[in-house]
Amino acid sequence: MWPVKNYGNKKLQQLVETAWELFWKFGFTRVSIEEVCKEAGVSKMTFYKHFKNKTDLVRFIMMELSESSIRLYQEIMDQDIPFIDKIKQSVQLKLEQTKNVSEAFFNDFHKQNDPELNRVLQEQQRSNIKAVTDMYLKAQEEGDIRRDIKPEFIVYYLNHMIEMAKDDELMGMYGNPHDLIMELTNFFFYGLLPAEKR
Repeated sequence: MWPVKNYGNKKLQQLVETAWELFWKFGFTRVSIEEVCKEAGVSKMTFYKHFKNKTDLVRFIMMELSESSIRLYQEIMDQDIPFIDKIKQSVQLKLEQTKNVSEAFFNDFHKQNDPELNRVLQEQQRSNIKAVTDMYLKAQEEGDIRRDIKPEFIVYYLNHMIEMAKDDELMGMYGNPHDLIMELTNFFFYGLLPAEKR
């Protein structure tokens, strides 16, 4: 779940990994700095040495997660294998990344009210969408996905997937956030394939 990365600082490592585990399980609104420090076995002084506040910590974790996801996705797309296998691996990656996501985290990510954090998350989503869109435009140029689909539609749909995930009525159709995420992911990926490659 959390991308393995060595920060070269044991206390920072404990702090980040513990925070991520708590956020993933309980959401980042409910979890306090005190809880993170206690679970990580570090002092609040250590926390404030690395982060200004909890929003700064959440921002750091979300950016780390985003960079890791894009890197892994790019590695899949760069492989010299049939495109259909890249799609299957991409879906599997999303499956692993969203496994056991809590509804609290899902709601915090999509519906939290912190203006600063909301701005950071929106910038991150735009960056991720651009990276994925660029990969799919390249695939389209190479004939791996339908050439008759407008690139603008790909961008629109990726943006709309985020809005769909925020919809309570749609969420109510699924048992948990993971199932909804996988439905959207599968629909997006397999809807793009040319008929002969489905």
